[in-house]
Amino acid sequence: MSACAQQKKQDQVSDSKKAKSTPMNTEKITFGNGCFWCTEAIFQQVKGVVKSTSGYSGGHVENPTYEQVCEKNTGHAEVIQIEYNPAEVTIDELLEVFWQTHDPTTLNRQGNDVGPQYRSVVFYHNDKQKERAEFFKKKLDQSGAYDNPIVTTIEPFTNFYVAENYHQDYYNRNGNQPYCYFVIRPKMEKFEKAFKDKMKK
Repeated sequence: MSACAQQKKQDQVSDSKKAKSTPMNTEKITFGNGCFWCTEAIFQQVKGVVKSTSGYSGGHVENPTYEQVCEKNTGHAEVIQIEYNPAEVTIDELLEVFWQTHDPTTLNRQGNDVGPQYRSVVFYHNDKQKERAEFFKKKLDQSGAYDNPIVTTIEPFTNFYVAENYHQDYYNRNGNQPYCYFVIRPKMEKFEKAFKDKMKK
């Protein structure tokens, strides 16, 4: 092998190592749209979502437990904090999935899940997310997409507490449980039908 060819090969190896070591530029957004078991199961399937973590946001109690949140006096919502790659999925696409996979017109309620912890809320992490969330909410209300007004609140992100380990990856680990089968599974099927082009391969 010539010296030139050897150098070219070394450069290719070096470029490959650089590509692997270059950190991905990701962003975060936090959604509350009902039980986080359902929300996590859906956003795990969205192309461009690097990580989705179940937790609690928007309250006034530090490091709340699930039991405390269920007592409805900590101010927290059950949320999913999503880390995503903007090169693969846009904030508009994430907001589209958010609004189409829950009922944003029911105050503090999603189906049989009732309480302020189940409220519909977007916790934005930057000004662009705020602008797009407000734009889509207004557009959906004006279009008459829902029979009732959208009650989703759009709030600045202030805190996030990771939920207990048994809440993480819940649907994948407990798919045969009644709640997963009768509540989450139909939502997943609806999502897969509506967003086939946005799903991970």
